[in-house]
Amino acid sequence: MSAPTLTYPFAGRTVNRMGYGAMQLAGPGVFGPPKDRDAALAVLREAVALGVDHIDTSDFYGPHVTNQIIREALHPYPDDLLIVTKVGAVRGDDGAWLAAQEPDDLRRAVHDNLRNLGLDALEVVNLRVMGNIHEPAEGSIARQVETLARLQQEGLVRHVGLSNVTSAQVAEAQRITPIVCVQNQYNLVQRADDALVDELAGKSIAFVPFFPLGGFSPIQSSGLSALAARVQATPMQLALAWLLHRSPNLLLIPGTSSMAHLRENMQAPAWALSDDVLAELNAIAGE
Repeated sequence: MSAPTLTYPFAGRTVNRMGYGAMQLAGPGVFGPPKDRDAALAVLREAVALGVDHIDTSDFYGPHVTNQIIREALHPYPDDLLIVTKVGAVRGDDGAWLAAQEPDDLRRAVHDNLRNLGLDALEVVNLRVMGNIHEPAEGSIARQVETLARLQQEGLVRHVGLSNVTSAQVAEAQRITPIVCVQNQYNLVQRADDALVDELAGKSIAFVPFFPLGGFSPIQSSGLSALAARVQATPMQLALAWLLHRSPNLLLIPGTSSMAHLRENMQAPAWALSDDVLAELNAIAGE
């Protein structure tokens, strides 16, 4: 049994592998304002107080709401805080998620993020490829990546990442500009990207699972619940601990608007999982 390394080099710095995803700070369906803005501000401040130095966000959360809350809660930002945002979508008046992949769309989105976060440059911008919404689909992304590379040259974007992409799309993007991270759906029970996790680890590229706890459909597993009770953890703590053990390049961004859940999530590194427990967790995907 060995404890996982809890930091990883990312975008020219070293970050704690337990980060925070800001999606749930917006209203229901990630649309409109939160029910309790003061509670959202408090959760963000507590996350940083607990050691979070990597926050994932986007200006299409809300839209605009989440970035404005981050700015209100944390600006001027701590020197060691890395804010990662994403572009490639907009929200319809009904809350629909709409592709916005044209060069003008991406440029506008970068400026929206800059304005609402109160920044002169964005440290990391992920191109969110729409694909099959939560699953990648093959197809060239060169035009979009070239747009972000131009924004890099202009000094508005420092590092480029990708979201919802395939291995071939990562390779295509890397021929245009260095890629510092890939953000795809991946968790204890959704492991279609096992090979990509390992491929990127070999290239020292961070893999940032979105929906590390299942997202809109939280992980439900009788095996996970029983095992968590046995090791005196919550099921979600155990699911996060499995990710920390899975590969050192996995950076976690569980999101929550609950102070209690935030504190529970941040305790996940406390579980150094035995080989037997890891084997049981590895078997859960087949339930």
